[in-house]
Order: sequence, then C-alpha cells, then structure tokens
Amino acid sequence: MLFGVWQCLKRHYELNCFTLFPSNPQVQIAAMEAGALQKLLVLLATDHPVAVKKKALFALSSTLRHFPFAQQQFLKLGGLQVLRQLFQARGTESLHVRVITLLYDMALEKKLIQENKDSLTMHKEESRQYDEINLLPPMLEQGWCVLLPQLLTSTEHDTREKVFKTMSLLMAACRNQYQALQGLSASLIMLRSEYENLAAEELREGEQDGYFLGLLNSLNSIIEQLR
Repeated sequence: MLFGVWQCLKRHYELNCFTLFPSNPQVQIAAMEAGALQKLLVLLATDHPVAVKKKALFALSSTLRHFPFAQQQFLKLGGLQVLRQLFQARGTESLHVRVITLLYDMALEKKLIQENKDSLTMHKEESRQYDEINLLPPMLEQGWCVLLPQLLTSTEHDTREKVFKTMSLLMAACRNQYQALQGLSASLIMLRSEYENLAAEELREGEQDGYFLGLLNSLNSIIEQLR
C-alpha cells in the first residue's frame, strides 16, 4: 500500500490520495515527506473553486489527525491564518463547519492526551511532540473566540451542535471574550427556548435521552459558565 501512496503523491494527486488511502499513519508520513501539507495550505489560501477547497480540507484533516508532528508543522506554516482567511472569505459558508470541526478535533486531541498521558502507551518522542503543540494561544490571538459564535445564526442543528461543543472546549481560554460579545447572551437565551420546546416534544414522544435534550444540556452548560 505504501508504494501506492508514494505513486499517488509523486503524481501530485494529493486530494485523491486521501480518498484512496484515508487516515492512515503511512499515508500521513508519505504526505509530509512529499510536501503535501504545504501544497494543501496553498490550495486553501489561493483562488480555487469551493469544491477543490472542500477536498483540500478533507486531505488536510486526514494529514493532521493523530499526527503531532504534522500539527506542529501546520502551525509553523501559518495554517491557522489560512483557515481564518478561508472562514471569512465570501462564498465559503459551506466549509465553515469543516473548519471548526478540524480545530475542535485538534484541540480535543491535545486535551485528551494531556489528561490521560499516564495511562496511555505512547512513545516518548510522540509525547514530546504533543507537549510542543501550542494551538490555543494563536487561536485566541487570531480571534477564533469571536469568529466561532457567528455560526450560531445557522438554522442547522448539526452546525449549532459543533459550535456548542467547540465553545465548551475553549471555555477556559475564551470565557472573557464570549462574555464581551454583544448579543451573544441574548442569542443563547433564544436558542435555549427553542431547544426546550424541541426537547419537550421528544419527551412527549417517549425519547428520554433525545438529540435535542443533549443540545439543550450543552447550551445550558455554556450559559451557566458565562454568568
């Protein structure tokens, strides 16, 4: 399989490579050695159709997940800035949730590694690499605490769910900025009313642990932490 990965990457078909060989350590290493990370960031930062950028985001996510060295290089190459520009560009609304999902996954991965380091079987070098990933400070500097709640205007429940999860994960770092955002508190209260009604409907239909009840609980936790 590794030969196939190399052949794919050498021919500059990076976007297709990750469809053929999804999230696999051998693919990730081959991609890094072939310079795919830089190429993917260039694709995301320059003028290309949204469909191409969507594939590039998928490939980028496949490269970064559970690969601390790649995450370090992503930050060094200005990957956060690239994602921020993509998030704010016109016509890329369909990619916003994918961007937030990638950032959430990276932040959660680092958090879980830190919390469970003693119980995990991990090579010392890999552990050191995770220790050196410094994701939250540049996220704060680049305004992600302010950008993230903007997605709460979406009517899609799965989008809101991802925002709730990411806001909660970043709460300790972003609390002051959340509290300073004009209109955020009112928006959260309005959403709580909506999800109280949806959760009540679930209960009437016999769903004791329904999807909307889970969203309501997440939302209530955010509201409580921002008081």
